[in-house]
Parts: sequence; C-alpha cells; structure tokens
Amino acid sequence: MLCAIDFSNRHSILRSLYDEMMPLCGDTAGVTQGIAGLGALFYVAYRIWQSLARAEPIDVFPLLRPFVIGFCIMFFPTVVLGTFNNVMSPIVQGTASMLEGQTLDMKEYREEKDRLEHEAMMNDPSTAYLVDDAEFDRQIDELGVPEIGTAAGMYIERGMYKVKKAIQNFFRELLKMLFQAASLTIDTIRTFFLIVLAILGPIAFALSVWDGFKSTLTQWICRYIQTYLWLPVANLFSTILAKIQVLMLQNDISELTNNPNIDLDGSNTAYTVFMIIGYFTIPTVAGWIIQAGGAGNYNRAVNNTAMQVGSGAASVGGAVAGNVAGRAGKLLK
Repeated sequence: MLCAIDFSNRHSILRSLYDEMMPLCGDTAGVTQGIAGLGALFYVAYRIWQSLARAEPIDVFPLLRPFVIGFCIMFFPTVVLGTFNNVMSPIVQGTASMLEGQTLDMKEYREEKDRLEHEAMMNDPSTAYLVDDAEFDRQIDELGVPEIGTAAGMYIERGMYKVKKAIQNFFRELLKMLFQAASLTIDTIRTFFLIVLAILGPIAFALSVWDGFKSTLTQWICRYIQTYLWLPVANLFSTILAKIQVLMLQNDISELTNNPNIDLDGSNTAYTVFMIIGYFTIPTVAGWIIQAGGAGNYNRAVNNTAMQVGSGAASVGGAVAGNVAGRAGKLLK
C-alpha cells in the first residue's frame, strides 16, 4: 500500500508543531531584553552626546528606534509573528484553493479517461474479454475442444493484461507517493526554519539595536518572509503541474473520442518524476520574490542534490516503464 501514508495529516502535524513551539519565543524574549536594553542605553547616549558635542539640536525621532524594537521584543509572538502570519496566511489559503480546484479537475478527467478506455475495449470483440469477466467466460464457452489452444492463449493474454495494468497502477501510485513526499519534504524544512527563526527572532531584534548590527533586523524579516513563501510557491508549482496533467488528460480524452482504437502512450505517468525535481527549486523561486542572504549555499546544495536524484530516478523509471510497457504490448498483440 504505497499511498497508505496520509500526507495531509503530516502537513497538519507540521502546522500544529509550529503553533506548539511558539511559546518558546517568550522565553527567548525575556533573555534578550537585557541585551536590547543595554544596546538602547548606548544607542541613545551616543547620539545625545554627539548632538551636544556639535552644539546641534537633539533629534528625538531617531531615538525612538530602540524603544520600538524593545516593544516588539516584549510582545514578540503577538506583535511580530502574529502580524507576519496574519498578513501571509491569506496568500497560503488562496494558493491552496487554486491547487484544490485543479486537483479536483484532474481527478474528474482521470475518471473520464479510464471510462473511455474501458468502453473502447468493450466495443472491440478482440479486447472485450480482457476487461470484462462475463465476456471472457462467454467467449471461452463458445470455444470447442479443438480450440483448446486458442482458449489457453486467451488465458495467457488476459493474465498478461492484468499484470500490465497492475504494473502501470503500481508505478502511478509510486510516482504519486514520491511527488507528495517531495512536497512534504519542502514543508518540513520550511516549518523547521520558521520555528528556528521565530525562537531566535528576539535575539536578532536585540542585536539590531546595537550600531553595526542594524542589518540584522531587515535580514531576519527577509528570511522569515522568504521561508514562509515556500508553501505558497509550492502550491503554485503543484497547481501548474496539475494543470499540465489536466491538459494531457484532455488531449487523451479527445483522442479516445475521435478514435477509440488509438493506442495511447502509457508512459505519461513517468513525467511525474521530472515534477519532483522542480519542487526543490522552490527556495530559489521564493528568493526571487524577496531577496534574503545567508541561505544561498543551502539552496544550491538542495537544487544540485535534487537534480542528481531526480535525473537518476527519471532514467530508471523511464527505462523500467518503457521495458515493461513494450514487453506487455508485444504479448498482447
């Protein structure tokens, strides 16, 4: 049972994990308040002393920066994380609804294609016995004793057809599982990154109070938003792939409608192998939306690994599927 794993349940567990780990931000915020307070003291004292030394009026507005950051640290889970999550959540929900719509269409077209293939074989007396037990029994009963060889050949052809369909369904389920596993891998890495960024976020805010570490604040914000966008980008990527599958199924349905005897290529499911590769480009695509430094080496490593694994899987899957389909096709002719 390849698809016995409930991938949707795993995604729900990851979301629950993120919610359960958020209270730890409060513990980190309590530790970092001292760092931020000391930094605010030096920050304000240096600028006031600088203005007095130059006999210039004191600009109060820039002096509010460390106090605003300190306020964010005190209420980090609600003010900072709550704001970002509430703003980004509609994007995730919107892309998820797009994916759900395309998935439902793909399921309907898949059922329509299977129905047309079954009807096409049922309308052909030379293939009807392969898909219908009653037709098979009827044709066997019509054969006499002298035609025992023909009956044996029908048994063999029917058995080979069932083996062929079982292998095709196996590869379809296997590739579907790999496709969903790639999505779960991205979501798992994303959740771990978000938890680490959330727990250590107050430290980044506290250090940004100090001169020389101002960019820490913007870098943290960029990295959090970029990592959060992995899931919407993954949903969009899945939506595009589902649309490709829908177009392929529509083309197959059109061919079956116009010519029921057409021999469709059964290796279309191997295309899913190449879809897995694209999942590991999601961090790069998210980086195009908002630029954040520090994760470039990780992105390159993930992309290179995905290309190597995906190309190997595609080669093996394509070779095996092509070999099996070719041998089964010869036996059925």
